[in-house]
Amino acid sequence: MTKEQANVRARALVEQMTVEEKASQLLYNSPAIERLGINEHNWWNEASHGVARAGMATVFPHAIALAATFNPALLGEVGDAVSTEARAKYNNSVACGDRDIFKGLTYWTPNINIFRDPRWGRGQETFGEDPYLTAMLGVEYIHGLQGDGEFLKSAACAKHFAGHSGPEKLRHTFDAQINPHDLHETYLPAFEWTVKAGVKGVMGAYNRTNGEPCCASKALMQDILREQWGFDGYYVSDCWALLDICNHHHVTDSVPEAAALALKRGCQLNCGDAFRHLMDAYEMDLITEEDLTEAAVKLYEIRFLLGEFEDVRPYSDILIDKVDCDEHRALNLKAAEECLVLLKNDGILPMDAGKPHKIAVIGPNAMSTVALEGNYNGMSPEYVTVADGMRRVFDKSSVRVAKGSNIWLDQRNDGMGFANLLSDGVAYAKTADTTVLVLGLDCNIEGEELNFENDYFDGGDRKKLMLPPAQMKLAHAVCEVCENVIVVVLAGSAVELGDELTAKARAVIHGWYPGAVGGLAVARLIAGQYCPSGKLPVTFYRSTEDLPDYADYNMTDRTYRYFKGEPRYPFGYGLSYTTFVYSDAKITEESDDAYKLTVTLENTGCMAGVEKVQVYGSYTDSRTPTPIFQLCGLQAVKLDAGEQATVTLSIHKYWLKAVLADGTRVVPDGGITLYVGGHQPDARSCELLGDVLTVKPG
Repeated sequence: MTKEQANVRARALVEQMTVEEKASQLLYNSPAIERLGINEHNWWNEASHGVARAGMATVFPHAIALAATFNPALLGEVGDAVSTEARAKYNNSVACGDRDIFKGLTYWTPNINIFRDPRWGRGQETFGEDPYLTAMLGVEYIHGLQGDGEFLKSAACAKHFAGHSGPEKLRHTFDAQINPHDLHETYLPAFEWTVKAGVKGVMGAYNRTNGEPCCASKALMQDILREQWGFDGYYVSDCWALLDICNHHHVTDSVPEAAALALKRGCQLNCGDAFRHLMDAYEMDLITEEDLTEAAVKLYEIRFLLGEFEDVRPYSDILIDKVDCDEHRALNLKAAEECLVLLKNDGILPMDAGKPHKIAVIGPNAMSTVALEGNYNGMSPEYVTVADGMRRVFDKSSVRVAKGSNIWLDQRNDGMGFANLLSDGVAYAKTADTTVLVLGLDCNIEGEELNFENDYFDGGDRKKLMLPPAQMKLAHAVCEVCENVIVVVLAGSAVELGDELTAKARAVIHGWYPGAVGGLAVARLIAGQYCPSGKLPVTFYRSTEDLPDYADYNMTDRTYRYFKGEPRYPFGYGLSYTTFVYSDAKITEESDDAYKLTVTLENTGCMAGVEKVQVYGSYTDSRTPTPIFQLCGLQAVKLDAGEQATVTLSIHKYWLKAVLADGTRVVPDGGITLYVGGHQPDARSCELLGDVLTVKPG
């Protein structure tokens, strides 16, 4: 069905509604209109990394973990699997007469905000700190979710537009002041690319951006989204954000006025209940029936495109047995394996699982399923924790497991004996040949608007980058009694281990929130059953002293693109068990909009591996602020040991243009150098990994 056909049918249906019925359809929990054959419809559904909050589903690695795969094609596969499970669950729910929340096909995902500061608790939901990486992964995930058939497989929604990236405690009152240069160079490109890729929804943020509430912003919603980019989908408020317009931003004096302002600016759907006051606004002549009609038509276009009103519903042959099927489990393991980033390895890895070892698996996340899931998650029929994975893979070894500490509390003695955690952990490490120390965070302490504060956490955000003291105490104690310590960090953001622990650990793996089978992926990496290929989608800083004020949205000294200091580990970094050599790089004009870069890639190591080929641009003699480096090309290439291939990448010139102070994107007035290799071409990456190949465009 074309959009035009959907519009005609939607308009014909909406025109039969009364004004009250039209207003009722603009709520996320739209009621049924039985006389028109319209069922109740709940727009609120989540699928950040699998169908969420609706029972059983394949729980893929969280979004930040998927970003670490540096593999856009893989995101498309994951999105397709998620939408298959979405249809299976939807078909089953409809058959059961269940049209409740989280049972529909309009998914409020992906979160394509820029993870500009590692302290932000919701960064785990994003694709990292880089606008290009975020855009490419977002586009592919959306394509996977929405499909390419006659009807939408599901409807994706890019969020949160725009400038939402903390502080969580202030999000209902905060005004993100973003200069035009940074807005158009960093914060908006992923939205622009996903809109032009056909995403069907955009969600507005809670905060104000440059003085205007994001769910009632003329600049964002009308001037940029609709007029400049040509967005023709639906706009939805974040949940209960319209109340903030009145109660916290104080832009209007009443809720009816807030609802009217949002509707007039182009917000067609309200997650929350402010639009229950639309009839009040109508009676006050703040809105017209035409305003309600046009909003309802836009929403019904989506419902028609999903095939809701067809005699034979599309995708109705997808049955419930596709949920967590063998195919999706295999894809989940592949994604988990590609998301793990090997940060340090002094030669201890890989370990031979065919030989007997005495292994201790210790730490607050060793047996945690919460640390596999992240947030906005479904429920897996089976979880494989790191402890479980080590037992499975190292089945010829003695594997003993201890918690060792809590995530952040030094001691919690509530009658269940938690005061002896440390002594257990040290005792097991002392008798082990090798200790796998599983540390990190979970979504109970870093996340969305959490209601507690202490020296380390602040409403879901973090005040410090270092691991909490309880875990650092455990880590140092374990390193004192065991020489062979492999640190595995499960967290949704960058975690600093400090100089001493980094030096003592023989290997460090950052595992993010790696999904239901993440523990198996960790164990298989340790055993060398595949070659690690994950790359960091965010910069790992050494201290908060390296960072600007958290509430400052200026990009100066933020992310790899503008940070002038030396990070612990750079964006784009990650070790492998094999080696790749680049040669014979050439660049030509592919079109008016893009360059074509070709390079010969050879796996010169002793095992098969996936190389994440990265292309960065750098500017010389530019008269406007430009990034130090800008990722502009990316491709995952799998090669067997000794295999060679020619890799071709399309480099869109959009990503090489300079952004002026007014936000205009122009051809830079200086020179551009392109770098292609397996990592960023910064000094720290070259120190850790070696040189890069330099290619200059003609």
